[in-house]
Amino acid sequence: MTGFAAAKGAHGAYSWTWEIRSVNAKGLDLRLRVPDWIEGLEAALRAQIGKRLQRGNVTLNLRLSRSDEGGTMALNAAQLASVLSAMAEIEHQAMERGLSLAPANAADIVALRGVLETAAPESDSAALLQVLLGDIPPVLDSFIEMRAKEGQALEAVLRGQLDEIEALTEAAESAAKARQPQVAETLKANLAAVMDNSEGADPARVAQELALLAVKSDVTEEIDRLRAHIIAARDLLGQSGPVGRKLDFLTQEFNREANTLCSKAGAVDLTRIGLDLKAVIDRLREQVQNME
Repeated sequence: MTGFAAAKGAHGAYSWTWEIRSVNAKGLDLRLRVPDWIEGLEAALRAQIGKRLQRGNVTLNLRLSRSDEGGTMALNAAQLASVLSAMAEIEHQAMERGLSLAPANAADIVALRGVLETAAPESDSAALLQVLLGDIPPVLDSFIEMRAKEGQALEAVLRGQLDEIEALTEAAESAAKARQPQVAETLKANLAAVMDNSEGADPARVAQELALLAVKSDVTEEIDRLRAHIIAARDLLGQSGPVGRKLDFLTQEFNREANTLCSKAGAVDLTRIGLDLKAVIDRLREQVQNME
């Protein structure tokens, strides 16, 4: 979901530069830095971007400048009030410490950033809004194209990791089959222990305990589900739309099966395979966070 695009534009006395960039995020987080005096610009941009992007921490920056002096100067009342309040507090603190400050004049205050602003005529604002909204689609096209190229490279990485998971799943099945004689002997010993101590016990309860012992040593379901998840993940990678959220969910399911496999292993080789599975799945999960 990382990407970057930039473009320049101009209309009449105005010129501007667009910059849009994104980093990974579970959802879509839009952060827009645009001139607030162009009424309706931010809301319209959010709507356009929201229709085309699904995930990512996206920052859009519009730097706008005016080449002439056609605008009128106006006081920013909120900023002026904030500055005056700060000055009053500074003088109060200084007096408590016995300090004497030189008095400020109007020119000093007006020179402070944000107190005096250039206000564009309303007609300029309305016309400029339409021009800017017509200028943003090519920037978004370039941005999405860059993200798509990164996605293609990432797909190859993900497919390689799925191949690793598949190979480890096959190895887990082989290891599970190889330990079947040992498991059978263990179950016989456990059965004998249960039967030796079953006098007076509820037969249904004894049968339940024996069934539980058998289930705890059988990893067939975990292996079958891992294979199903691999097929589902590959199918998602073959789709054209956003699949990041679905793949993110699948990695959680992958990890769940690997954890269960480790807990049922009962043998060093199968435990080692389960741990290797968890390591590859964790790498897969990290890469999936980069997908839309």
